[in-house]
Amino acid sequence: MTMKPLGSAQNAMEETIEAAIREAPLFKGGQSMVYGMVSGGISNENWRVRDTAGPGDWFVKVPGAGTEMFIDRATALDASRKAAAAGLGPKVHDDLAGRGIEINDFLKDRRPSNHSDFRDLDMCKAAMGAYRIMHGLPPLDLTKTIFDMIDEHLAQIKDLGAPMYKDAEWLRINTDLARDAMHASGLDLVTSFNDPMPGNFMIGNDGSIMLIDYEYASMNDRCYDLGIWFGEMFFKPERELELIEDYFGSVRPEIVSRITVHKALADVKWCLWSMVQLKVSRLDFDFHKYGMWKKMRARSIFGHPDWSLHLARL
Repeated sequence: MTMKPLGSAQNAMEETIEAAIREAPLFKGGQSMVYGMVSGGISNENWRVRDTAGPGDWFVKVPGAGTEMFIDRATALDASRKAAAAGLGPKVHDDLAGRGIEINDFLKDRRPSNHSDFRDLDMCKAAMGAYRIMHGLPPLDLTKTIFDMIDEHLAQIKDLGAPMYKDAEWLRINTDLARDAMHASGLDLVTSFNDPMPGNFMIGNDGSIMLIDYEYASMNDRCYDLGIWFGEMFFKPERELELIEDYFGSVRPEIVSRITVHKALADVKWCLWSMVQLKVSRLDFDFHKYGMWKKMRARSIFGHPDWSLHLARL
């Protein structure tokens, strides 16, 4: 990572982080601070800020363009604080919280996970332990289920005039079938993470896991958190059953179906999200390609012969 001193900004994003460094009391005017972009995020502009004259080392998240459309920054900060208090997340500094800029201690003794890390069953179980802590945190003020997220993105796509998939009506019909079945069975609302990008799982040398990036956190169905993570990790069915047993103590057909339905809904949410990002983001990322493969994976579950069985089991 290339670190730069203040005054060397060469683009709008660097100008934004330099202004934040000068403004935050934590950084003491910025004279001894250097900064560098942290790669991997697809929503925000993420930076490392380090004090060359002392031990200070921080992670600074500047809200990405348009993210206010679907991120409640007050809830994200609340979730970050609660996670930090439980030892699940890094320390939170409130200097620029009023502007939606989040500052955390940089976890220099940990590294972000990748998909290959979760080939190991023990590492998967460590992640499930992190989810147990997350789901046991005090409730958040914001209830936002997967159906709320989908409805929000559909409205944004319409307002922005963003592109939409040719098979959007078929996706909507199957989403509504899931909505009706899930609401009939009842939602198990807990404090949920909702964003299991591999880079959000920070691994220590001892194999422990901390979570970062709570901006999508909300009260949501427990099985959504597990379903979206299973999908993100491309787990085989056998591994999913092992982890369901680890979390719930046994494997029950209705839990398997509930998680499977949530896997499909998560992909619908993120394919719609990508269409919004095509209109609002200034990050260099192929949102169209990302959304297309999410959509195709949702189709693979909606179109499977067991789809109606999963809905009936809820």
